[in-house]
Amino acid sequence: MLEHLIQKNSSKILLVVLDGIGGLPVKDGKTELEIANTPNLDQLAKESALGMHLPVDYGITPGSGPGHLGIFGYDPVEYQIGRGILEALGLGLTVRETDIAIRGNYATVEYQNGHAIVKDRRAGRIPTEENRRITQKLKESIRFIDDVEVFLEAGMEHRLAIVLRFPQALPENSALINDTDPQKEGRSPLEPIGKNEQSWRVADVVKKFLQRASEVLRDEPKANYILLRGFSQKPKLKSLEERFGLKACAIAVYPMYKGLASLVGMDVIDVPGQSIDDQISVLRELWKDYDFFFLHIKKTDSYGEDGNWEGKVKVIEEFDRKLPQILELKPDVLVITGDHSTPSVLKGHSWHPVPVLLKSPYVLGMTSGRFTERECLRGELGIFPAKKLINLMLAHSLKLSKFGA
Repeated sequence: MLEHLIQKNSSKILLVVLDGIGGLPVKDGKTELEIANTPNLDQLAKESALGMHLPVDYGITPGSGPGHLGIFGYDPVEYQIGRGILEALGLGLTVRETDIAIRGNYATVEYQNGHAIVKDRRAGRIPTEENRRITQKLKESIRFIDDVEVFLEAGMEHRLAIVLRFPQALPENSALINDTDPQKEGRSPLEPIGKNEQSWRVADVVKKFLQRASEVLRDEPKANYILLRGFSQKPKLKSLEERFGLKACAIAVYPMYKGLASLVGMDVIDVPGQSIDDQISVLRELWKDYDFFFLHIKKTDSYGEDGNWEGKVKVIEEFDRKLPQILELKPDVLVITGDHSTPSVLKGHSWHPVPVLLKSPYVLGMTSGRFTERECLRGELGIFPAKKLINLMLAHSLKLSKFGA
């Protein structure tokens, strides 16, 4: 129904995603947002509509892919996309119908009686430059597995993308293979097993790749193994412009989020640097060229996953200091939210609703005093499915016509 109500205008929408922003009490009964000193967010909250979104459904913990798809207006249950495709596209790899895309984590393992035991699932978050050196070594050593061509690309810190290119187009569901990441240190990596007949051959190639890669990496001090996640094939999605009439761009640093933005038809902008200042500078330069902007801030999630609530607080405070630069652009609609919650106490994603702030000329406002989980629960937006956030952004930018006579 929504697509038939779209009316284009010059209004500009800015969606800021503070990845993993939601939290739980970590000190004196307060969450990271409540602890943070955020005078600019607090003032903005008083003027805005607040609420909470549910990324997938009650009690469901989302990955970053489903979390972002929801806030872009795509039902994450209907559009299930593996993390591998997002990582590969974000790193500039071409993905075809013949391909399987995989996200890899460099990891540290210790061999005990010939069996690998995971000591660090992220290899100490090795520097990106070290990642590039190791990935180049793999590229030179592994070009083919049988008749399957292998493409690798280094990501940020410990991450990399792998594309396996088969000689012919693969049938649907060929990527139904379990992750090899055991999710906890002290365990052995899992064996990649195909869950159906279509994926058996792919799983066999993956096993051979892992064996070759472990031989090449064996002498590395930290990144001596690869854990694989998010096996996926190229999906088919209508773009944001086709569905909602939006000329959109993505300003993100981490490859996976670039990949996701690319998948829904956003122009992915290269950021010359990794700081929030660098991203805002690009946003300012492009302000006249698009009507929908996706600005992604990663470190709130990274610190949450590490259990480092102080680090998460510092990133929130840094963003707050930069917020006036964003407000100077005077977006018609400004949304600040997350793709999911990452409470530091859980050291991972969680099922908790995610805070939402929506600033436009057409809100009640004055329902809350700060941008925090508890204050958002008092807000006028209530708790709503993430996939409906696009409706609110379009409506507040006057991009939706009346429904019915």
